[in-house]
Amino acid sequence: MPADRFLHTPLQLDRLPEPIFHQVRQMPANTVYLPHQHQWGEFVFSFSGVLEMKAEGLEFRVPPNFGLWHPPGCEHHGGNTHASLHCSLYIDAALAHERGMPDRTCALLINPMLQAILNHLRHHPPQSPYTVQESKLLDVVLDQLVASPATGSYLPNSSDGTLIKVLNYLKDDPANSQPLSAIAEYFGTTERTLARKARRDLGMPLSEWRQRLKVMRSIVLLQEGMSVESVALDLGYSTASAFIAMFRRLLNTTPDEYRKQQSTL
Repeated sequence: MPADRFLHTPLQLDRLPEPIFHQVRQMPANTVYLPHQHQWGEFVFSFSGVLEMKAEGLEFRVPPNFGLWHPPGCEHHGGNTHASLHCSLYIDAALAHERGMPDRTCALLINPMLQAILNHLRHHPPQSPYTVQESKLLDVVLDQLVASPATGSYLPNSSDGTLIKVLNYLKDDPANSQPLSAIAEYFGTTERTLARKARRDLGMPLSEWRQRLKVMRSIVLLQEGMSVESVALDLGYSTASAFIAMFRRLLNTTPDEYRKQQSTL
């Protein structure tokens, strides 16, 4: 393993000290999470950057405003290219099952109230043994997680031979503005066939997938200090306003607001 990689050691306990156990971690760039699993469930929320994990044969890239749930016993691994700050909530297996947490790895859409609670816990992390008030607050978090919409991977992949070539082609150049008809012709298929495969494998139109790809790329560029105007041009937008509208629609915040949030972490 290259010397500039940081190897993260997963939580190693015989049992959780609390039914809902909270931890905050600040990880350096190029952190690697080796394959591991827990007898409890794990919810991960990134305050800064994009979560990149693999589990159940799938690839998960989860941006801010989303979190990632790993059910008990699910092996997962991944890493982060850029420095990140995130929290993990480890939830007792019986409690997770009783309250109705998903039985598969998935992204969860986090509402503003839950984001605010998680941010409060980041600044005031409870220390075990938890007080009654801390335990009640974490129980509210679990209630909100149970009610959160599950979305699978934010940027899903495909095992279809043609579609995966198209997705990789777009990943190589997120600014690509070719119409779907031209891309389909390039790969020897039809626009209608690509649209059908995207709906089947991605659960969304390919146009939506392309916008999500752009927003994931934009997060990296904003973290690197690029201006909003430069990011917009880099991603193929003719105006910054069009990029801002897309960013707001997908992440419920503007690029400038997102950058300000990152500067306070």
